[in-house]
Amino acid sequence: MKQVRGRIWRSGKPVDGFTFTDISDCLTDEDTLVWADIYDPDHEALRELAGELGLNMWAVEDAVAPKERTKTSVYQSHTFFTVYAVDTRTPGEEAPPDTSLLVKHRISAFVLPRGLITVRLPSINGAPTEFDIDEVSRRFDDLGGQNYGVGALVHGLLDVVVDGHFEAVEALDDAIESLEDELFADGGPRRGLQRRTFQLRKDLVELRRVVLPMREVVSTIQHRRLDSSTSPALDPLYADLYDHVLRASEWTESLRDMVTTVFETNLSLQDARLNTVMKKLSGWAAIIAVPTAITGFYGQNVMYPGINTVVGFIASSILIVVLVILLYVMFKRRDWL
Repeated sequence: MKQVRGRIWRSGKPVDGFTFTDISDCLTDEDTLVWADIYDPDHEALRELAGELGLNMWAVEDAVAPKERTKTSVYQSHTFFTVYAVDTRTPGEEAPPDTSLLVKHRISAFVLPRGLITVRLPSINGAPTEFDIDEVSRRFDDLGGQNYGVGALVHGLLDVVVDGHFEAVEALDDAIESLEDELFADGGPRRGLQRRTFQLRKDLVELRRVVLPMREVVSTIQHRRLDSSTSPALDPLYADLYDHVLRASEWTESLRDMVTTVFETNLSLQDARLNTVMKKLSGWAAIIAVPTAITGFYGQNVMYPGINTVVGFIASSILIVVLVILLYVMFKRRDWL
């Protein structure tokens, strides 16, 4: 195992001396609560632990599989679930338009009657940061989770994950609003707006795949008593957590409509700007055609009134100026120029 951390509580009080080899012994003690967090596990060592604790081997394979969806599975002796925590990052001004705002951290967990084993894999997208597992421990302590059993540990973990989903949805919402402001800016949108809009759509699709299945995960855990010592006091907490999951899901769905609207509005504005340009070009082309037609007419090799005279030159010049001014005023009133 590359990194193993854990905590032990006996009779509701934390004790020191956690070791990976003592997990199975601690789980047999009815007055003991164990939490083991394994980061980037060795496959064979995890299989040995699973065999010792009686964990489902298919669940163990899912815990280390490279691409696994968010889900929960209930077995006779334990519950297994996989979720994705999400962090957001702010690309710099020089970042390419297709830079993703999301960083996903995969977390799998085996929920036993008196223990929780979390398995974390390295962050997706090559991000330098990892999931803040210490925040789960802090929330457990703030709740007084040692008095509520393993259900409090699971709640603390899912609560941190769902809060991260909310922050990700909020960050994407802010990014979409900035695109909307940019669409109607006086100087027009910056270069690469369509690519940035498309990347936001991709981020929303990724976030939707993470957020929507959380309803199944939280609902399954909420309606299944994790162990005989789990206090009914946790029921309102899980109900509130489920409500947060629903809100995050609904917010994600609404953002999909918003980013689609931004994309379509940008195309409509481009068409409108193109029509304006074409009107201006057509207007100026009509104005320029007047002197071209007159000078072309007087360039004929035939006799006509005013040829080789100053009066003819003045008359043609006045005719050009009058017609150009007339067309300019007409087009200006119709907002063609």
